[in-house]
Amino acid sequence: MTDYPFVPSDVALYRRMVSDTSTGDMLDQQTWDDLLLADYSAELARETSIFGQQELHRRLYADDDVSASSARVRALLADDAARKKLQTATQDLRRADREISETLFGEPLPAAPCWVPLLAWLPVAFLMSAVAALATGWPLLWVVALVLWLSLCAIQVRYHEAVQEWACVLNTVQQMLRAQSLLAWEDAGQAGKLNRRLSRSLLASMPGFSDYADWLFLKNVRHYFHSRDTVRDNLGFLRSSFERIATLDADLALARHLSRTPRYCWAEQGDEVMLSQVVHPLLAGAAPLTVGMAQQGLFISGQNGIGKSTLLRAVGLNLITARAFGFCYASRAVTPLLPVYASMQNEDALGSGESFYMAELRRGKELLEQAARRPAIFIIDEIFRGTNYLESVSAAAAVLHTLAQQGRVLVASHHVVLASLLSDCLRPWRLSREGEHWQLTPGVLLDTNGLTLLTERGFDPAITTKAVGFARRVGATLGGPASISAGADEVDQRA
Repeated sequence: MTDYPFVPSDVALYRRMVSDTSTGDMLDQQTWDDLLLADYSAELARETSIFGQQELHRRLYADDDVSASSARVRALLADDAARKKLQTATQDLRRADREISETLFGEPLPAAPCWVPLLAWLPVAFLMSAVAALATGWPLLWVVALVLWLSLCAIQVRYHEAVQEWACVLNTVQQMLRAQSLLAWEDAGQAGKLNRRLSRSLLASMPGFSDYADWLFLKNVRHYFHSRDTVRDNLGFLRSSFERIATLDADLALARHLSRTPRYCWAEQGDEVMLSQVVHPLLAGAAPLTVGMAQQGLFISGQNGIGKSTLLRAVGLNLITARAFGFCYASRAVTPLLPVYASMQNEDALGSGESFYMAELRRGKELLEQAARRPAIFIIDEIFRGTNYLESVSAAAAVLHTLAQQGRVLVASHHVVLASLLSDCLRPWRLSREGEHWQLTPGVLLDTNGLTLLTERGFDPAITTKAVGFARRVGATLGGPASISAGADEVDQRA
């Protein structure tokens, strides 16, 4: 079965309809983008209807108690027969091609106009006037018949698009109610009755006859107003149905996902962060790493291309899944249930005239505002790269130090001098690779490779030698940072 391709804005609608704006979400849009959560969500929601997709999306943002959902998912994982039975009962939900959370949880549906009951008499009046005109030949009766016919056409044209769109919405509502009946829940009978009330008559659904019924008797328009009133009158029941169906479909998606995931564990709640043998679920054959963070945050250094950004994304994603779903992609996990905010890929915004550095400043200010509201975990990659070295280090130190006072900070940077400036709040660790294995060890990077990569990437050796000379001059001007001189010596030897 091919799933209907819903756009991200449709998937996000349910969360926006029901989220509590007074408390805020546990992550924001830039964190969603920086941690590649769209790709992760797409993988998570394979073979899942729009109901389950929307509930999974809501959980990723929400501050929920995950103990109940974790218990349900564990039960589904332990009982293959029950899981397959539930998947069979809900599989038709994947045929839904309309998002209905906005209809059920958004602005109230308007009541039908007071003239709607007259629609049943308008076709009768037209037929009677037409028959009388044929029998008598009176011109006035022909005029009346013509006016009534044009009225029927005008009403049909006026509501044609609304009727068509509502038919799609109603089809999804009825698929939800049918699934509820198949699941044999205690209110399955009520769901079945409501489903029948929302259905059109058998004659009105017959091909050919339905066209005459719609254009001559306005059956589609009358059903549009009647069914809309029925939905409005039963809104409480339909909202409850939506929540239960979405919850079940999301739980099935998680159980299905974990059943084919080679490495995962159920997270323990604690004040520290401990991810043992953690991996990123989107990377096939990813090398596991162990990451620990107590009250102090971490400063990660490492050579270019070593995988610092991947490590940050793996940690950030696992912290989010622990809070939202109760599991991590690790052998053991202890995590606090804190919001996660990331700053990893700020970009120029040509449309608004925002430069790269301005985008970094805006994001830094947003993170400080989040930290002022409540404790959080901040995942940051190379903050303030858009200005000169001295100002970059100074601004980064000020912002990171402040964030570390309010929450936990996990930052990766090539400015290793930040490790000493922030030693009171961030523990320095360096990421390195031995063959195919990655490891984190205490300390900061000493052997940089930024200039070495010039030659390795095809630059003329003369360019590399010239870059080494400039590096030494820059190092002397700035007081000779160890990282620059060490890197320059290494490049000089290789060049």
